[in-house]
Amino acid sequence: MKILELKQNIFKENEVTADKIRDEFKKQKKLMINVMSSPGSGKTTTLLRTIERLQGITRIGVMECDIDASVDAVTIENGGAKAIQLHTGGMCHMDATMTQQGLNEMGMDDVDLIFIENVGCPAEFDTGASINITILSVPEGDDKPAKYPLVYTVSDVVLINKIDTLPVFDFNKELVEQRIHELNPNAQIFYISS
Repeated sequence: MKILELKQNIFKENEVTADKIRDEFKKQKKLMINVMSSPGSGKTTTLLRTIERLQGITRIGVMECDIDASVDAVTIENGGAKAIQLHTGGMCHMDATMTQQGLNEMGMDDVDLIFIENVGCPAEFDTGASINITILSVPEGDDKPAKYPLVYTVSDVVLINKIDTLPVFDFNKELVEQRIHELNPNAQIFYISS
């Protein structure tokens, strides 16, 4: 008996779609940024502050990705940016096909900068974004890079949010930076309080 091992990347189709999205954005001179984090870390608030500072400078669109509800999309629209709500139907991830569907529905003619407010911390799927940002809030703890390494390995930027709470929580800045850089030496780390 002859045994034939077949191995195929189950993410291949997603990667092809993601690359097509990036190529199209590059041609149009537009930028898409994927924002990931656990619930409550400050994704929506960080986006609101970013929109506020970029008002009148660039046209912003946000794809709000949630399992259900439209609370964040309404909040973003009230904050001055174009928004579309994407419901994942129970899935805790966003992939390139979902991104393409969201872009088609939102329309791209009146936006230059697009944010994906991703559902949770799903780093397994390429969304087609050119930049990946992870937000880690101080109350979550400095151990999260050790516990959930994948999201930090794919992130270009890590925002450590809610630094105003540092005196209240046991959070070691040097240790969290060390843990992040062991996983991804090129990750840029910024401390914020959105």
